[in-house]
Amino acid sequence: MEERAVAVQSVHSVRSSTQLEKVYVLDTNVLIHDPNSLMSFEEHRVVIPMTVLEELDKLKSGKSHIAADCRAAIRLIDSVLGAATPDEVDAGVPIPRGGEVRLGALSVLMPRPRGEEAGCLPEHLNDNRIINDIAAMKARDPGRRYVLVTKDINMRLKARACGIESEDYHTDQMVSDIRQLTRGYFDLSGSFWDRIPQVETEQQGAETLHHISHGLLVSEVLGEEIYPNQFIIDEQGFVGRVLKVEQGVVTLRHMPREQLLDQQAWGLQPINIHQAIALNLLLDPDVHLVTLTGAAGSGKTILALAAAIEMTIEHRRYNKIIATRSTPPLAEEHGFLPGTEEEKMDPWLGAINDNIEALHLNDENPNGSINYVKERANIQFKALNYIRGRSFQKSLILIDESQNLTPHQMKAIVTRAGEGSKVICLGNLSQIDTPYLSPTSSGLTYMTERFKGFAYGGSVQLNGVPRSILAEYAESHL
Repeated sequence: MEERAVAVQSVHSVRSSTQLEKVYVLDTNVLIHDPNSLMSFEEHRVVIPMTVLEELDKLKSGKSHIAADCRAAIRLIDSVLGAATPDEVDAGVPIPRGGEVRLGALSVLMPRPRGEEAGCLPEHLNDNRIINDIAAMKARDPGRRYVLVTKDINMRLKARACGIESEDYHTDQMVSDIRQLTRGYFDLSGSFWDRIPQVETEQQGAETLHHISHGLLVSEVLGEEIYPNQFIIDEQGFVGRVLKVEQGVVTLRHMPREQLLDQQAWGLQPINIHQAIALNLLLDPDVHLVTLTGAAGSGKTILALAAAIEMTIEHRRYNKIIATRSTPPLAEEHGFLPGTEEEKMDPWLGAINDNIEALHLNDENPNGSINYVKERANIQFKALNYIRGRSFQKSLILIDESQNLTPHQMKAIVTRAGEGSKVICLGNLSQIDTPYLSPTSSGLTYMTERFKGFAYGGSVQLNGVPRSILAEYAESHL
């Protein structure tokens, strides 16, 4: 009976806690990760600690993307609070969400009074001050349920140790497991056509198109949804590219395997079928966004660069190639480095230069060929910090190491593409070196999932490590 009473009391306490008004307290890294995050909590109250505002103030100066995100967050907070009085801010200012609809409220958490009882953590760190302030507010106001939202897993652990609920910011997280991320193709055992009882085939010029029931293909053959510019590959040599999915019918373009493997870009030929379908998307003028993911050495950068040079010099589809990448925090203030912007970015875009050299190793005069390509293709190395606010017309924008970008930063870059431009994103989700980002919260994952239904975009996850025997062994054994 005693155990049953304890169980009933526990269930009652859980129910009562879920019925309390929920208040979300945002950490600095959440506002940097998504400057619009305070708009993502629907009808709930959002609280920003004064310590967070001070941290935003310290980080807002400069031309780094972090500084820009801080300024964007500060502007949004200011627009919500407006001319509210201190009492109104303390009570919570309604958050406008378009038109007359006002759901939720925003307030600022002031530091604890000096004479108040000491907090559960020493206050030599800003994280500790925030946790102590939340604990004090929770003690003063037991009628509400306070939840700390932070990207810092250690801060979440400390908050829980002090009896404060905490959680990660998941609003822009599209998948809960990286294995759910679309690969861009389906590898089928046996024959694809043995699984298809009915198909309509037509010839349009040199193209062979197959029309298959969407329900049959998804439920009986693939087991998951299919999107434009994905590929179906079987063991018998069939390769089909999805052209469109509409009115319950999937249209596949037959892609002869030998023709795919024989295609070249600036002298580079794919060495497996996955590189071949990636190159097919890279060279297609009707595909405006291509995402290539994969392990180190799988050929992402050299494929993208060869296709970019081919399309810019030989086909003249683009006037220039813009190469950029996320840079470490210590490197973001490029103004302190000597030289031109290209020379400043050289340490961080070394992979681009390495692959340009690799494409011309067998030339009689490699240095002359490299200089010729850089000049003719008008390859420009741009710092991520200086891309904001610009618009690139008829340009090929190559984003390296894009796994280190937040969803907000990824949007800021991709929206720079003007008329006639193409964006290629390269990344390895197992090599994230940015604090507070994980494979599931990376901007690369977010964009890949958001654009999987985009008729003019495609994504391929490259397999294998063909860089060398040593690289392949290291990737699988270290």
